[in-house]
Amino acid sequence: MPKDDVERVACRTPAEGKGGTSNIPVWKYDAVSAAIRAVLEDAGAEGMLNKDLRDAVGARLSADDLENLGKLGWHVVTVKLEMEVRGEVVRLPGKGPLKIAAA
Repeated sequence: MPKDDVERVACRTPAEGKGGTSNIPVWKYDAVSAAIRAVLEDAGAEGMLNKDLRDAVGARLSADDLENLGKLGWHVVTVKLEMEVRGEVVRLPGKGPLKIAAA
């Protein structure tokens, strides 16, 4: 399928004053968002450190997905931000390093 014919998801950011979107193929969004959901469900109400999310998501994806995904860190951040916009992921309050949890 030509690149222009691939169905895409527009990923936004929750940061005020930041516009624009990143459009990624639906299969990439679905794979990464499912892994993020699973990781955060395992973490429970305590959530997890944002800096640990990339490696935890990478451990959940198949070798085939990882090979075809591209830059894992970029995709995890992009999908996580869209999930925040959708209210599926929340940033936990408090001082110290950023922690996130399932909404």
